[in-house]
Amino acid sequence: MPHRHYETHAINHLGWLRAAVLGANDGILSTASLIVGVASASSEPRAMLIAGGAGLVAGALSMAAGEYVSVSSQADLERADLHREARELHDDPVGEHRELTGIYVKRGLERELAGEVASQLMAHDALGAHARDELGLSKATAARPIEAALASGAAFAVGAAIPLAAAALAPFAQASPAVVLVSLAMLAILGAFGARTGGAPVARAVARAVILGAAAMLLTIGLGRMLGTSI
Repeated sequence: MPHRHYETHAINHLGWLRAAVLGANDGILSTASLIVGVASASSEPRAMLIAGGAGLVAGALSMAAGEYVSVSSQADLERADLHREARELHDDPVGEHRELTGIYVKRGLERELAGEVASQLMAHDALGAHARDELGLSKATAARPIEAALASGAAFAVGAAIPLAAAALAPFAQASPAVVLVSLAMLAILGAFGARTGGAPVARAVARAVILGAAAMLLTIGLGRMLGTSI
């Protein structure tokens, strides 16, 4: 029996992975900023926790809805392109064969071989061949609105729960520093995970996540103190 070779590629999880990383990052940063901003403007621990809890729920629902709408629009465009391509295959199969042959020639095949490859692929699955090689569409990268919405909303909720837990467990006087430190640590871990998954430089991704996260939280603290003082 021949040995079967199996490979696992990150691109197969591109849809939900991108949504999950984005959702978790937003959950950590937006909720942490909200908590430290309210803590700077108010001396009531309850107000800080209510704001954080409300931010978690509202943010998770907003992320899920936004991701669903965005990816649904992408799915609509993909379906429209496939319908257009199917119509062109029906109306002008010779022209579509010539077009596919030209694509393979540009990729390095001799014209005769490119024409034979195009003929065999179109005989097997003409629309699939054109979707993949002309439009750049595949099952691995296809838009999946529900999957993206669930991944984004759940990731936001998990990310938001981290600074909220830090605020709830720390004494109120140390709540802001605890939230900032815990959130920056988690942003660094998330940045490293995203970079490693995508094969990008880890140090640069971590530095970017930490610097931007710290800037956002510091600005929110400053705004909270300014508003708290004026009130």
